[in-house]
Amino acid sequence: MTTLKDCLLAFLVLQFSALAHAAPPAAGKPARSKHVSEAAVVPDAERYARRCQSQAPHRIAKPQSTMLWGTRRSWDTEKVADERSSVLVSVDLASPRRAEAQVKALRLEGARLVADPSAGDVVGTVLQGTASDGKPVEVAICGAEPSPEDPSMVWYRIEAWNTVAQEWENPCVALNRVPDPRALAVSGVWDATGARRDVPGKLTFACENGAISKCIHWGYKPWASHAGQSLADLHQACTRMARADYCGNGRSHTHEDTTIDMYDRLGLIERSTEVSADWDPAKGSFEAAWAPDGATCLGHTRDGRALESILQECPNRFSTGRMTDLGQEDRCVAQRTDVSPDKALLRNRSYGRGAK
Repeated sequence: MTTLKDCLLAFLVLQFSALAHAAPPAAGKPARSKHVSEAAVVPDAERYARRCQSQAPHRIAKPQSTMLWGTRRSWDTEKVADERSSVLVSVDLASPRRAEAQVKALRLEGARLVADPSAGDVVGTVLQGTASDGKPVEVAICGAEPSPEDPSMVWYRIEAWNTVAQEWENPCVALNRVPDPRALAVSGVWDATGARRDVPGKLTFACENGAISKCIHWGYKPWASHAGQSLADLHQACTRMARADYCGNGRSHTHEDTTIDMYDRLGLIERSTEVSADWDPAKGSFEAAWAPDGATCLGHTRDGRALESILQECPNRFSTGRMTDLGQEDRCVAQRTDVSPDKALLRNRSYGRGAK
């Protein structure tokens, strides 16, 4: 087992906010309309020829909140979209729209896409994807970069066809710390509530700045196991914890660059006991314990809002009136009515009240 504490120091930056803004059109290139009705529809042959050219700037015009997929909410920069929406939530591996002549489909092996037949190359393939509103979206695989930490895991550079701008664009939200984000191919599909399900022939492209990808980077690889136990549920619990999705409804309750301490029941990540530049154990206190469908109990909220607001958001999910001691000074003041707090796979501590 490789201990992650040395590289993570048991603290994680968990809120992801898009800081990139729309850039002006490239020199010599005419500006494109923001509305489909005003833009000339590009013919199929020209559309596919344009893929993987890195010709379109990011069109992020409004700040994003915490992200599950790490993707943009909408192609329309003037539209205020719900935090639980995405321009790309799943991709179909069968019947590529464009691929090398011999490639008939792709398959996923762990975190690596393989052409079928295997003699082909996945780069350049265009797959059929789906947005959170159910609309189709084409996705091009423009590059494949094996992870230096884990050669069995591959980072993909992807582009999706923006029907509003009539251009190929990276659907992943760029941040200052990751200005050109890539994506991992992850088995399963996540819906607007943050719930994951297996769908034969479909996968998720999880962008670097989203919770799905981050939890894998932290060591919770859903295709792997530890001590004979699958990490799939631990990964899913991590996606809830990363976004402070207490109610398990897909809504986050945290702020950008909020530092926390996390630790799991398998010992992959252990509780931090030493002071660092980013975390002081003496100032932190128990926030919540986590299961795949949300928090099992709460000590306080991460962003400092009143605990009553969480109870109102998901009525009848939690009960109060008694305190539950989980050990190590982790005490719950609100407990799930249907799940025992000690069944949680993951716990975290934070400063609370918005402190950093």
